[in-house]
Amino acid sequence: MLRREDVLARARAAAESVVDPELPMLTLLDLGVLRGVEIAEDGAVVAAITPTYSGCPAMATMRDDLQRTLQEAGFDDARVRVELDPAWTTDWITATGRDALAAAGISPPGAAPRRTGPVALTLTPMRRDICCPQCASAAVEVTSEFGSTACKALYRCLDCLEPFDHVKEI
Repeated sequence: MLRREDVLARARAAAESVVDPELPMLTLLDLGVLRGVEIAEDGAVVAAITPTYSGCPAMATMRDDLQRTLQEAGFDDARVRVELDPAWTTDWITATGRDALAAAGISPPGAAPRRTGPVALTLTPMRRDICCPQCASAAVEVTSEFGSTACKALYRCLDCLEPFDHVKEI
């Protein structure tokens, strides 16, 4: 008979292997979306995920992929719980995840902004201190605040002229 710790380690390994559907170079763990895996009182494996933002269209796919992966790993009673508090932040992306983004030509986010009180509404693009993931030049310009997905902005390097996505700081 398997020990509870061994079952949990197997479940965690399976859950940690699931990739993000929009950024397949990242696992849900490296993205910071996978918040934990536990064995419930009734013996079910329960994985907790936090959406990157309210209304993220990839959440249903993340949930389904996570549940399917756990079931394929032999956990017939696998559940996925969505945790909204605390809210996800790009600060949760691991160093491995940031390196994977850069290796894929996507500029990783900087530190998430810290806010207290009301958030001022601005109609201009947010000023970010970023470099081109191709040539490392800081001479970049925003092309659009909306890139290939809602969580990315589109930039262009003024030196190598390559366009690239930047994961927005949240």
